[in-house]
Amino acid sequence: MAYYHEPYWLPDRGDWFKSLLLFFDGLALLVPEYMRERPLLTDPALAQPLAEQGLLHLLSPEVLVDQSTAEALTDLLDKIISSGVFDDLDRETAFAELSHSRLGGTADAGLTEIVLEQLRERGLARHTEDGVSIPLHPVVRAFVLVVLPQLLRAPAEASGYALQPVSANSRSLRALLDTLDLEVLPTAGHIVAFDLEQVTFDLSSVPLDEVLDFRRQHGAQHRAYARNPRQFVRELASLDIAEHERAFADRREALADVADELRRLARKSWRRPLASFGIAIAGSAVTHATGNPVGAALGAAGALLGLRRQADPSSAYSYLFQAQNRLSRS
Repeated sequence: MAYYHEPYWLPDRGDWFKSLLLFFDGLALLVPEYMRERPLLTDPALAQPLAEQGLLHLLSPEVLVDQSTAEALTDLLDKIISSGVFDDLDRETAFAELSHSRLGGTADAGLTEIVLEQLRERGLARHTEDGVSIPLHPVVRAFVLVVLPQLLRAPAEASGYALQPVSANSRSLRALLDTLDLEVLPTAGHIVAFDLEQVTFDLSSVPLDEVLDFRRQHGAQHRAYARNPRQFVRELASLDIAEHERAFADRREALADVADELRRLARKSWRRPLASFGIAIAGSAVTHATGNPVGAALGAAGALLGLRRQADPSSAYSYLFQAQNRLSRS
């Protein structure tokens, strides 16, 4: 299930989700109760048909951000604040709201208030203006949005959802790498980053019924492709350092071959000029690395939430999907 970090999308971004449907069983948004209808009203032409067909799932932070998740998130924020990562941020920048429930306020308002008070003392958060959301420095807000899907995986799976974080913005992927504070190397405890691979076509200009028909025919191949790099992020952490480079090269070559086949299927189906649509992934083996408070905190949260229950130390990752501006011709 593709997990998009904002609670709704704007109409100019909605068509991106059409192509995304090829790679996942559906789309998931974490939507606070006070804006429950916002996704369906902001882009009704796309969101409402997807919801009717069971392809759009509106998850509740009031339910999923439970006590354990709230404790893990506030522990992470406390470690980050104490480490001084946020100390040099520009306090004059425009703040952005984040729902109190996504910060853990529904599960444990007292615990959330402790960390919010630390942020307010440092000029990184303000008191609520509407009673349901908190104005945060955009970097702090981005941090929460980056780590929250990693922490939500266990409670989401308990509710029947396997969440896969996705973004259309390379800055979000970069934010994950920066948050983990690890060198970009394919080694255990370090980042694994796959460059953008043009896999299929951008279907934003294609009517939704045609997209869903193509999905019924070829969605299994696209979903298998998306699982492949995700699985490799997990596997790489268990390899010896001497094996990393060869394994990385072999997997990239195999992925390129599968991408060629997916592009062939798309060309055969559409037979018209369409922009290409690419996928990248970045992930990390989450370790208690010395001097790496973010990695250590994520490791502690992973142990708390059961993220290692399938021998999966590489539990922090995110996808990037982007459409190229130029058109590809058959």
